[in-house]
Amino acid sequence: MRYPVVIHHEKDSAYGVIVPDIPGCFSAGDSLDEAIENVREAIFAHLELVTQDGGDIPAGGTVETHIVNKDYRAGVWALVDVDVGDLLGPAERINITIPKRALEKIDNAVKYTKSNRSA
Repeated sequence: MRYPVVIHHEKDSAYGVIVPDIPGCFSAGDSLDEAIENVREAIFAHLELVTQDGGDIPAGGTVETHIVNKDYRAGVWALVDVDVGDLLGPAERINITIPKRALEKIDNAVKYTKSNRSA
């Protein structure tokens, strides 16, 4: 899942990173690369706690929805991709019923790939 983050940096200080879509989630780093990697870990850890408490993983918004916030005006924006697959739990097999036309479209979409209908 992708989350927009805002990065602030002042001369002679670390890079601070805020995740607007996840209240209370922030991080920092001595370099820009370190700050982005640290916030990726902070997002995962925060979401891990949320899911352990039975909460839902919040969707990542867009930069446009946050850029108007005066608290973020001096910042630089980046998108951080976080793999939340491990937080969703194990896969479960289910049987579903879908319209025949939808199934034909799925089959046509995977016909020339190495994928299959289930994927």
